[in-house]
Amino acid sequence: MFGKNLLESISFQELLSTYVIPWGLNILFALAIYFIGRMLAKILVRLMGKLLYKSGTDVMLVDFFKAIAHAALLLLVIVAALDRLGVNTTSLVAMLGAAGLAVGLALQGSLQNFAAGVMLLLFRPFKAGDYVEVADCAGAIETIGIFTTTLRSVDNKEIIIPNGSIYKGNITNYSARSTRRIDLSIGVGYNADLCAVKRILVEIVQAEERVLKDQESLVAVNELAESRVLFVVRAWVKSDDYWPVRFALNETIKLAFDDHGISMSPPQMSVHLSPAPTP
Repeated sequence: MFGKNLLESISFQELLSTYVIPWGLNILFALAIYFIGRMLAKILVRLMGKLLYKSGTDVMLVDFFKAIAHAALLLLVIVAALDRLGVNTTSLVAMLGAAGLAVGLALQGSLQNFAAGVMLLLFRPFKAGDYVEVADCAGAIETIGIFTTTLRSVDNKEIIIPNGSIYKGNITNYSARSTRRIDLSIGVGYNADLCAVKRILVEIVQAEERVLKDQESLVAVNELAESRVLFVVRAWVKSDDYWPVRFALNETIKLAFDDHGISMSPPQMSVHLSPAPTP
């Protein structure tokens, strides 16, 4: 009865001017804020990406910054649209903050990987294509994500490692320098002519075209072991040539020693047996 009397007491013009038009305008303005704001956010993010690309920033880092910026701008647009509708955005932001804290406590491991991913993208200890050793795994970097990094092993296996495990451990980047040094340990028997062995090793190193001639190579007696003499062979090469040259030197040294009758004696152990005492 009371509701019927209330409707009868409010004219159509009053209803229209008091409720329908203001709310309709607020809804239209909120929709305009959302769609225009979303369009402006895309334009700003695209402009930021172009500026970062021109500055030489890594592609993966640019994509990361663009994603974060787009999410932040879109959140601001949504809050502004809700504020136009009369929603208490202060309470909404407080609720989002509390929810974010609860989610953060529940996903501590994921947040650790996220933070590590940000640090890897910012400080760039490696980039896509580098051959690295991280978290007891070795391979070429394929992608550096926000939570994980993907490696490709030499036998073409895909290895996915959480970023937290990478950042808290040692990182060995074999591609960070343009040159690397090959270290070989070559053993020969004590009956070998050491001068001849050294001459052969020096000739092999000098004959290898991929060995850098502007860097000092070394052939020397490294150790007088129990059953053999150990030579050290050191040569500098380009990082991309490291494994091909290492394999080639090992093969060439073995063939040269066979041609000259030089024995590459393996470690030996002499065991002397005493006859058991007669009872």
